[in-house]
Amino acid sequence: MAVASSVIPAGGNTVGAFAAVKFAILLVMSQHPDSPLPPTRRAFFLAAAQLGLASLATATVTTLAAVVGAKAIGAQPAPKRAAAGAALPPMTVYKDPNCGCCTEWVSHVRKAGFVVTVRDTADMSSVKASFGVPSALESCHTAWVGTYAIEGHVPADLIQKLLREQPVARGLAVPGMPQGSPGMEQGAPKDAFDVLLFDKAGKTRVFASR
Repeated sequence: MAVASSVIPAGGNTVGAFAAVKFAILLVMSQHPDSPLPPTRRAFFLAAAQLGLASLATATVTTLAAVVGAKAIGAQPAPKRAAAGAALPPMTVYKDPNCGCCTEWVSHVRKAGFVVTVRDTADMSSVKASFGVPSALESCHTAWVGTYAIEGHVPADLIQKLLREQPVARGLAVPGMPQGSPGMEQGAPKDAFDVLLFDKAGKTRVFASR
């Protein structure tokens, strides 16, 4: 075909020749009465062939394909985002059976999403020693969650932060029983208190202040 041969570049450019042959095939398809090409595509190739704009035709087809591909990708449902927080590990709380504020603290952490097993014991000193809680940091109840000891009325959101950040430490502690801390909300005024991160050697630093 004269038009097809006229769009093949001279000079032995194999890539250009291949593109031109591809264009010529599409051109033949556009001229066939039973062509699968849409009418607009057929008209485009005929007009481009008449003007000798093979490179424009090829570039436009590539652009159209890219646009269609982008739309197809955009039409796919967005991947689901990960949950706001990973599943919380189970927690075991050791407390004296007669400790009311300990029971209130258990309710506090359960409301925050922790699954809690409560173990009542009269020998809390042994529990604290086994978890490496320094005597200076002791409170009423002691918990174990993940790989950390939690001593006293530590706010649940700070336990979650501890589990997210995974610092090298033994655990968190709120020494004593500060008024206004989780489980100790009764009465006024509320006490300011520090939540301490402590290591195996008993060294501490302030993890958060409330």
